[in-house]
Amino acid sequence: MDQFFVNTCINDTLHGLREGLSHFSGDSSAAIIFRLKGDPCLSIYDPYNLLRGHELKLENFYFGNDSIANIPEYQGDSNCYSEIENVPEMQIDGLLSFGGCSATVPYQMWFTDHHPDLSSTGPTERWLEHAVLRFSHDIANEADLYTGVSGKFLREYSTYAIHDHITKETIRLTGRSTELDVYPILEAILAISKTREEGAFPRGELVFVPPEAINEVQFMARFDASELPRLNHYKHVRKLLQSVEGTDHKLISDGISIHGVSYSRLPRFSVTADYHGRYGYLRINEEAVCSFSDGRYQSSSLRAKLFEVEEILLDYDLQSQTRDNLFHIISTLVHNAQSMKHGCTFILDLNTVPAKISGQMLRNPIDLNNPDFIELASGFSRVDGALHICRDQHLHSFACLLDGRAIEAEDRARGARFNSALRFTAENPKTVVVVVSVDRPVSVIQGGMVVDGQCQWRSKPNITLAPRLLKDWLKATK
Repeated sequence: MDQFFVNTCINDTLHGLREGLSHFSGDSSAAIIFRLKGDPCLSIYDPYNLLRGHELKLENFYFGNDSIANIPEYQGDSNCYSEIENVPEMQIDGLLSFGGCSATVPYQMWFTDHHPDLSSTGPTERWLEHAVLRFSHDIANEADLYTGVSGKFLREYSTYAIHDHITKETIRLTGRSTELDVYPILEAILAISKTREEGAFPRGELVFVPPEAINEVQFMARFDASELPRLNHYKHVRKLLQSVEGTDHKLISDGISIHGVSYSRLPRFSVTADYHGRYGYLRINEEAVCSFSDGRYQSSSLRAKLFEVEEILLDYDLQSQTRDNLFHIISTLVHNAQSMKHGCTFILDLNTVPAKISGQMLRNPIDLNNPDFIELASGFSRVDGALHICRDQHLHSFACLLDGRAIEAEDRARGARFNSALRFTAENPKTVVVVVSVDRPVSVIQGGMVVDGQCQWRSKPNITLAPRLLKDWLKATK
């Protein structure tokens, strides 16, 4: 087979996949291990060195005692190029993978980053699954029919990935496909999220129930069948959402019309758009799928898991119990602020001698291990300014002003709370600032930079356009 054509297919597919996932989940890389028809050996293409550090795992998987089971032969029709058989996935910490075999590509396994704040791995796995299908079809078509569309399609695959995940989960949960028309629903969810009513973004739950199950819903109020509001009348639906805002009630739709309001348990399968103002969440039953904000879907849970704070605390000479207590204090305060839907700032001062910060000093710092006092601190967090929490696990002051000189990392698109934290931590290296925004994820800031819990260092991309034999790639590190 023409090697230039193979290299072009791999490059177009891999880079389209990487760019699409980066848009959906943040900075992402991709890699592939594969074997084409007629090739005796496995090859690897890893231009971003995603798989470096996992050589031992790869060697055991592909060349160990179980390698025959891990790399099965294609059992289907050798003339059927649309059939893909799944192969065993690799379990590598920090990575997601999906593989398949077909008549033209007897083996392929795609890899990408497993971001720590994914709502669900489902859409990303469907993305990798589609890369398997695309690469197999392109190789089957050969050079004369190659259009290069696979990379472009994978770059714009986010809505399709969510659709495919919902479709797959429907079959898993109910044993059959659903009559819900998913694409218009996904389009409507975003359109409604951008529609303001009297200047306010939507809040409340809009639940989509399959048409065949709509009569299973116990309605509090059901609209007359002759006047059902249409889902694609986004302004009207936005107005109706006001009726369930701030309650446990749900607006019910069959994907075509709005049928009424319910508070009861829903049928065995439903899709929920949970609006929280500028952002929201998409769920299948109670399981998160993804979030949405600014008119697009994204993988982030937008919830404060605060693994960044946990990792930062490991870098300091603290007793294990002190470290656990500080993490629990920050987590509790952040989650309370998110539940109450207000923005605030917390300073975690890890200096041996507390830093001097302008604010409302407390004559006697309060012990935040005491549930009553942490509730009081949550109340103080509503006051403009930051809470000053020290390594002694006490609140020393509140309504603190964060100042500092301007730095290059500032983001004019963010507010004063965020940029003040950047300036302050740049001049106070032993402090960590946690910023809770009303309409954005929580930001953890240290040293004048946002900490995102991922290793930001990545080897420069390999300029070589050709894949290498996997055995040679593994030997290069020995």
